[in-house]
Amino acid sequence: MVSRFGDALRTTALPLLAVQLTDDPLVIASVTACGYVPWLLFGLLGGAVADRVDQRRAMWAVDLVRGLLVAGFALAVGLGHASIPLVLALAFSLTALQTLFDNAATALLPNLVDRAALGSANARLMSGQQLAGGLLAGPFVPLLLTVGAAMPFVADASTYLLAAALIASLRLRPPEREPRPAGSTLRAEIGEGLRALWRDRALRAVCVATLLCNIGMGALIATLVLHVTRWLHAGDAEYAAAMTVYAAGSLAGGLVAQRIARRVGRVRALLFGGTVQVVSLLVMGTVRHLGALLGGMLLLGLMNMVWNVNQVTLMQQRSPETMFGRIASAFRTASTSGAPLGAVLGGAVAHAYGLNAPALLGALLFALAVTSLIPASKADVPVVAPDDDATTAHVTR
Repeated sequence: MVSRFGDALRTTALPLLAVQLTDDPLVIASVTACGYVPWLLFGLLGGAVADRVDQRRAMWAVDLVRGLLVAGFALAVGLGHASIPLVLALAFSLTALQTLFDNAATALLPNLVDRAALGSANARLMSGQQLAGGLLAGPFVPLLLTVGAAMPFVADASTYLLAAALIASLRLRPPEREPRPAGSTLRAEIGEGLRALWRDRALRAVCVATLLCNIGMGALIATLVLHVTRWLHAGDAEYAAAMTVYAAGSLAGGLVAQRIARRVGRVRALLFGGTVQVVSLLVMGTVRHLGALLGGMLLLGLMNMVWNVNQVTLMQQRSPETMFGRIASAFRTASTSGAPLGAVLGGAVAHAYGLNAPALLGALLFALAVTSLIPASKADVPVVAPDDDATTAHVTR
């Protein structure tokens, strides 16, 4: 939660810094794209490593390195040496390290709580991250920027270092693992994770749908600063407000994600969330008013949390214990690959058709995601465990 607070400061401040360095929408969108590309290069490797190592140690070591990197970037900004290449390098490096951190965190949670409690645990964890990283952090960005352009990054570096110290102080017994077969390689273990994901019909469908959603969100988020400051003619404070409203919606989503899943099942909860997001994006892309943007961002945040909680829980519940990291990394790498594509696509669409076009593109892609997910909601989706909740209907075997 501590490092998420700093992440939100940096995520909000970095596009604002990029806008000061260039007016090209495609270049600005590339900043977001460089924050996702490492998942394509290192995501699968991070999952395989997470299944091999002590996940707690991996997490605090990664946060320590990220803290030092952001501290160096803050120094460069403070000395007036900020540049687009430096911004791109920072975004790339932090995400490369995040591939190990996130996979280790996803693999660690099922070893701490019962599988039946994973939905509630994920909802509380993600809600706490949103509270610290979005709702509380967003309003601080304009205040920090009044002190200096480097201050959001100084705060981000401090939170990484504090998070590393907190994680290192935990006293957890490493999970017991069976010895790996003789001659087992990272490449072979990565292949096992990919095959396990592909064989599970529900996870495969959710992965494809999440890929499409991430293309749409990548297009929107990469150009949101332009949507707010140029298309709506608002200011930096309104951009920060949009990010804060999104975080508030996410926090509310954490409170209802489990309730929706219990009523309709996890896959159908995804269908519901995706449909609401289609409507939200259509409103944002057609109504040229700050209120429409804030309302749309609120609903996007709420339903994005419903999606994330149920998607991650479904994956954890359907994965063998010894393969949590690899299946999570295979899922996340496949689905996250859409974000850099969406970021670049969003910049190109905004340049060619107008600054509201990325929101409309996002609505189209979310509609395709909902459509692709429909087969997985049918009653013949196999249930792996009694508490799986993948579907509420009877299963045909």
